[in-house]
This record gives sequence, C-alpha cells and structure tokens, in this order.
Amino acid sequence: MSYHEHPLVVTGPKVQDMLGIVSLPAPGAPQKTTGVVIVVGGAQYRVGSHRQFVQLARFLAAAGYPVLRFDFPGMGDSPGDPVPFEDSAPHIAAAIDAFKGLHTQVEKVVLWGLCDGASASLLYMQARHDPRVAGMVLLNPWVRSDAGLARAQVKHYYRQRLMELGFWRKLAAGGVGWQALRGLGKNLRAMRQKPPETLTFQELMAHGWKALEGKIMLILSERDLTAQEFVEHAKTHPAWRGLLSRPGVTQHAVHGADHTFSSSSAQREAEAVVLAWLNDLDH
Repeated sequence: MSYHEHPLVVTGPKVQDMLGIVSLPAPGAPQKTTGVVIVVGGAQYRVGSHRQFVQLARFLAAAGYPVLRFDFPGMGDSPGDPVPFEDSAPHIAAAIDAFKGLHTQVEKVVLWGLCDGASASLLYMQARHDPRVAGMVLLNPWVRSDAGLARAQVKHYYRQRLMELGFWRKLAAGGVGWQALRGLGKNLRAMRQKPPETLTFQELMAHGWKALEGKIMLILSERDLTAQEFVEHAKTHPAWRGLLSRPGVTQHAVHGADHTFSSSSAQREAEAVVLAWLNDLDH
C-alpha cells in the first residue's frame, strides 16, 4: 500500500473534540513538508460525497503529501452541535495545530475546500491571517445570495432559454413559457435588492483572499450553478474587483463536471490538477 492512515483527535480552546484521519506516505517513502487540510463543507463528514475526500487524501498521500480530513462538531464522529461555516475559524485553527503538532515535519499547510468548505477557508484567513497557510485550493466556492443567484440564473439559464425556438413555441401555445417569463421577472427584481449595510460573508471572503500571501488554485465545475454564481459575484462585486487576476491565482475549469466532480473522469482531473499545483508550490 502506498499510504497509511491513523486517527487524530483535534482539540483546542473553546472547541469540542473532533475526530480526524491523517493520510501519510507509506513508511520509508519520501514525505513533503507541505501538508493538506481538507475543510469539509455542507452537512457531510470527512468521507465526502462518493468518497471524494477519502480518495483525494489517499491519492495525495501516495504522492508524498500528508493530509488531514476531519469532522466538524455535530458531523460524522465528532460530538456537539453543528457549526455554521461562517463560525468555523476556531475549528480550522485547532485542526492545523493538531496536524502540525503531531507531524512536526509539516512546515506549512494548504487548505483544500469545496463549496462552503472553500468559503470557510477564506473566512479563516480573514479572521486569523495565519502565516502557516501557504496556499488554498478552492473548488466551486459558495457565495449565494438572492441577488447573486438571480444574476447567475438570468445569465446562464434565462438568456439561453430566450434563444431557443422551442421556448417561443411553448409561449405562443400557452405552455410553460409564461412560467419562465414570470421567473425571469422575479429574478430581475431580486437583482435590484439593496445591499446590506454590514459586511456580508462574501465580502469577508474577499478580505480573506487578499490576506493570503500564498497562492490560490481555483477549480470550477462547468456544469455547476454554484461555480457560475461565484464567477458572476467575483466579476461584479466591488470587494472582489481584480482578485481573480492577482499574481499567484491559478484557475482551472473541469469541463462537464458537476458540483462534486462525481464522475470518475472529473474527479481524476481535479486530483491531477491539485497534485501538479502542489508540486509547483512545494518547490
């Protein structure tokens, strides 16, 4: 076997015990000084959809990278009440502390996060400015708001529907075309909503992006509304102006991929992109 694994109990100030699994290169194999911490998003645990996090951790460990994946409170084998991703900074800090404390050869870490796991990673940097974090891999970051969802739907759904001859045929025949037009009107109204006066989590994410002195690998699924929302938000919101084109930011689109890269080809491509990026970062 090209890797081995062991459990890790993550503890910290004001943080309930959390269970993690560390994947390491096989005994005697060369080990990198960069470790990867998988920040789990959504109502799931350290295994991930279709065992995504397990396979990623073992793939990277076989290539020499120590990897930690852990359960937030209230998920998987960690007790307690679930923690919103906006409030997960103390838990991510505790995970990094435990990971580096046990594996002292890990000199720096990369945060890997999908959906609101990516959002939580950026919020962590905004809150902590942790110099141990040398980079982030962000997959389909979550930035959803009513206005943002409406904007993405107008651009990526309604614009396409209005170009289809079948839509106008249904409209003329009194079919579902009218429902689509009513939905378009609702989304246009949502796009004109007045922004809140306090900083939103999306704006705090932008501050976290700016706070990271390391590199960012942004991976986007072609067939994912969450990814489309993120791109629209980053292109249109003042707090995000210029962030996608900053030095050290790399983008990769996985064609045909859904939100969790559920096809084997999409998952293999995402894993290969991450490994190539890590190899470049580690040199």
